[in-house]
Amino acid sequence: MELEEAKELKERCSLCAAVSWGLTDEGKYYCTSCHNVTERSKEVINTDIIPNTKIKSISRGLKRRSKLEKGWDWYVCEGFQHILYQQAEALKTLGVAPELKDEVLHNFWKRYLQKSKQAYCASPAYTSRRKAEVLDGNVPHSDRASGPELLSDTDWASSCLESGAESQSDAPVTKPLAAPRAPHSEAASVCSGSLDGVEYSERKEKGVVKMTVPGTLALCYLSLLWQREAVTLSDLLRFVEEDHIPYIKAFQSFPEEMKLYGRDKGIFAIESWPDYEEIYKHTIEIATFLDLPRFPDITKDCFLHPNILCVKYLLEANLPDEMHGLTYQVTEMTGMGEVASLTFDPVAKAAKTVKYDVQAVALIVVVLKLLFLLDDNLEWSLSDLAEVNNEKNKTEKPWFSFRKWYCVMKKTLEEKKQEWEEARAKFMWKSEKPLYHSHIDKPVAYKRREVVVSLQKQFSALAGPTLTVAKKSPSSFQLSWAEGDPNRTCFHNHSLRGVLLEKGQALLTKNSLYWLSTQKFCRSYCKHVTTYEESNFSLSYQFLLNLFSFLLRIKPAFLHDEVSLIEKKLFKKKYNETKKNSRFRKGRR
Repeated sequence: MELEEAKELKERCSLCAAVSWGLTDEGKYYCTSCHNVTERSKEVINTDIIPNTKIKSISRGLKRRSKLEKGWDWYVCEGFQHILYQQAEALKTLGVAPELKDEVLHNFWKRYLQKSKQAYCASPAYTSRRKAEVLDGNVPHSDRASGPELLSDTDWASSCLESGAESQSDAPVTKPLAAPRAPHSEAASVCSGSLDGVEYSERKEKGVVKMTVPGTLALCYLSLLWQREAVTLSDLLRFVEEDHIPYIKAFQSFPEEMKLYGRDKGIFAIESWPDYEEIYKHTIEIATFLDLPRFPDITKDCFLHPNILCVKYLLEANLPDEMHGLTYQVTEMTGMGEVASLTFDPVAKAAKTVKYDVQAVALIVVVLKLLFLLDDNLEWSLSDLAEVNNEKNKTEKPWFSFRKWYCVMKKTLEEKKQEWEEARAKFMWKSEKPLYHSHIDKPVAYKRREVVVSLQKQFSALAGPTLTVAKKSPSSFQLSWAEGDPNRTCFHNHSLRGVLLEKGQALLTKNSLYWLSTQKFCRSYCKHVTTYEESNFSLSYQFLLNLFSFLLRIKPAFLHDEVSLIEKKLFKKKYNETKKNSRFRKGRR
């Protein structure tokens, strides 16, 4: 029967040149002489031939692979470029200037491809197969046969400053950062969808910084810093957490033709939230690797200057406005407001960018210690005086009470932490696009995903209708305070007269004592300034660190280190005496 049905194919076999065809169970033609199976299938027009079968669609073959199933040839760097493109678009939606994507980030990414010898150099790493298509996705493949020549550091730096213009006249003109495109092919790696997934995951070239998904955030932050945008690193990571910027499941936005499996999963699939310290280290590492020039100056009118950032965090922490004058004085006394100390210079010997947001809240902590000592004693005594005065003089501007502020902020912090923990617990880590290790596992992965979705629908039906939580609109503030709210007291307009003394035209603090946060120095040869152990510090100090570390999504010890650095500049003499005494005690032992 099957031989008669196959008689309509008159072509010769590509192996034995015979014209003798049969049909497999899957409807494909095979040669009866040499048993060569072709990709060509018989068009099904009669369901009587194949019993228990329903026709859902008419096609040229039952098992013929479409171009979509074959996918594109693509490289790992093209995947990272696509993520950067989506992140830049998200930042543009959040209000960042469009020049960040079209000029600054474009040049940073081009520089990375050049320094890592993946593109824009005389001898790109990809020579055996097609070159990676980067930045100029709409240019025909034939026009990109030879890569651009290496750009000089001077020319490249001027291109960043002069609106991202191309630095060499003989290099092909590239377009702004764009999502990559590639021709269809089946030449993918055996263990990955990308051509170089296996090679990339095993590559350990000395002196070359390998790009990662956290590294894309570091590049975005470098671009924001170059533009001096009103976005700190903690804001950037919080926008990622609130799903305003692609990160955890960024690979889901890849075109359907970019098949991702095998080793690609370990490269692009992220299973943890971005960490402040990790991204901070990536930022310095990438900036140093790229040999970036000195960044634009952080002046007093920039958002990242401590005088402006302190205002932001004083408002968010519900502290009196009068404290800004004190943070300004500490900034001036320590020299932390100088342009030289605030501007990032990767070319410098000890390249180190300022943690602007951490520095600002650390300044506020130091000022609170100057005012209230924070020894679990004096702050409560001063609060008693403030509350007595407020009872007697209800018509005047109320004095700031640390106790009342502590009660309000403790309740608010607990509520926000609970919301944050619940949101993290409900987060769906599994992507809508199933990931698998090879084509063999693809049907199993998709079947499992279908089962999971089906079970979720069934449990949702049993549980009844659930309230859909609307996505939070992006904001620079996590906490907002309004005058006249009976449930949440606003302390912005409260006075510091209860803790300050007037001496002529100057104001002095009633508290004349101060204790250094650097009570225990790190003994090992590491980069930490101090070691932070909660049991060694007062409860008030611990609460302040926990409050601000939650707002910035950092560890309390990280903020404690920054407080210690400010104290080291503010109390040089006292700090050195403590250090000498510590060494003396060690010597006697």
